[in-house]
Amino acid sequence: MEQIIGDLNESSLETVCLLGKCTYGFVSLKKDPNLDKSYVKKTSILKQSKTLEKELRIMLRFHNNPFIVQASSDHLHYVTGTKGMSLCYIYMEYASLGNLDKMISDAGGRLPEDSVRRATRMILHGLKALHSQGYVHCDLNPTNVLVFPSNTLGEPWDVKLAGFRLSKEPTMDSSLFFPGTLEEYMPPEAIEWDTFVGPDKLTGPARDIWSLGRLVLKMFGGIPVDVRGSSNTWRLYEDISPEATDFVRRCLAWQPSDRATVDELLDYPFAAKKLPLYLSFLRFPSTIRKIAREKLHGEREELIPKKPQGLIW
Repeated sequence: MEQIIGDLNESSLETVCLLGKCTYGFVSLKKDPNLDKSYVKKTSILKQSKTLEKELRIMLRFHNNPFIVQASSDHLHYVTGTKGMSLCYIYMEYASLGNLDKMISDAGGRLPEDSVRRATRMILHGLKALHSQGYVHCDLNPTNVLVFPSNTLGEPWDVKLAGFRLSKEPTMDSSLFFPGTLEEYMPPEAIEWDTFVGPDKLTGPARDIWSLGRLVLKMFGGIPVDVRGSSNTWRLYEDISPEATDFVRRCLAWQPSDRATVDELLDYPFAAKKLPLYLSFLRFPSTIRKIAREKLHGEREELIPKKPQGLIW
């Protein structure tokens, strides 16, 4: 029987290419030539159906949210593969500009601060939607932030959150262990779970805030460094504005209870669309900022060390 869900007609879809493989399955690009529209088909082996179903369920829960990737089908599909293996799959919208990791790489490893600000603000809005409904992403990293052509006049791109297989849903026990996929974006309570006690051991919104801090460092050209066998230390070699520095510090507090919330970060100047007038001088070169601070407050601005020392986070 021909299956039509929304404008997705499976019988009309043609395979364009394989987009990638992972431990749970593979992702392929499909296109409907009649509508000139593309879709992503994410396929898993049957024993991974629960996690794929959860990913679909979360996308459907936030249907029409502009900061979360949209499902193109409203249920999990099942099929028997060419080798007799039972498979399941979902359809989702296609991010034609790739993901945040690709965007950073294409830019030479570092984005301009205005671009970092814009991407951060969109990620925060996506997290706000999740957190307000009791969800925690738990696997926020550059490959799970997808990039789309922008619907805003004059803007080149928008970003949306994706990759909800490992997410915590409101009905799930917060005391359970929720591993991520990339250690360098996982907070200390997820890596050294047994060393935390009380509320700081629970999986909550603060986990995503830590990962966001790492994402901001990544967009600014930061890289993880191996310190005593751990990748949970990063080095940033280039200067960033004081407002960006303080934003990252608010995200990377070691204790989860000390980290800023999404709402607090959205109100913070770095994530705001426009800087307040009294903070607009922060966009000036560091030498001008330093002179201004010394004149106004008699203080010396703490500048980020230059190469080769860099700044450790």
